Amino acid sequence: MTVTVVGIGGSVRPDSQSERVLHAALEGARESGAKVRAITGADLALPFYDPHVTDRSPLAIELVEALRGADGVLISSPGYHGTVSGLVKNALDYVEDLRGDSRPYFDGRAVGCIGVAYGWQATVTTLQALRSVVHALRGWPTPLGGAVNSAETRFGPGGACDDEKVGATLRTIGRQVVEFAEQRV
Repeated sequence: MTVTVVGIGGSVRPDSQSERVLHAALEGARESGAKVRAITGADLALPFYDPHVTDRSPLAIELVEALRGADGVLISSPGYHGTVSGLVKNALDYVEDLRGDSRPYFDGRAVGCIGVAYGWQATVTTLQALRSVVHALRGWPTPLGGAVNSAETRFGPGGACDDEKVGATLRTIGRQVVEFAEQRV
């Protein structure tokens, strides 16, 4: 059975550094044989999550359905003022729509977390915040998380990295998501 990994991340700016970082991690999942899908940028411009509103926008429905079918997840968030961006956090709030599923929230799924910021402080605190959110959603953060300081490391289109060590770390996170998922499916 082929594992499916859904990547969430980036910013409203197309092809942002955090989106490129996500693609680098998804490459590790792809190399491990997973089917991957990225939901980034404009696809994350969702209405504010409201659990009392049952009507969902087409993009929200697409996000929830992709996560429902995912065996693993990768999340790459820019660090905004020391934490996860509102865009990424709002997308993660939609995971609440999975609460009644046989696999509620991220239950039993590995989730690779990556914080990206222009400096170490926001990079690390964003990674910590992502791990906390994933725990709250019953997910299993991968043993290796990513802290990418975009002041020191740059990514090209498609996730090409100018620092092979950082690129290898991100691919490892993608592989860990797949390895865990293969044990669970």
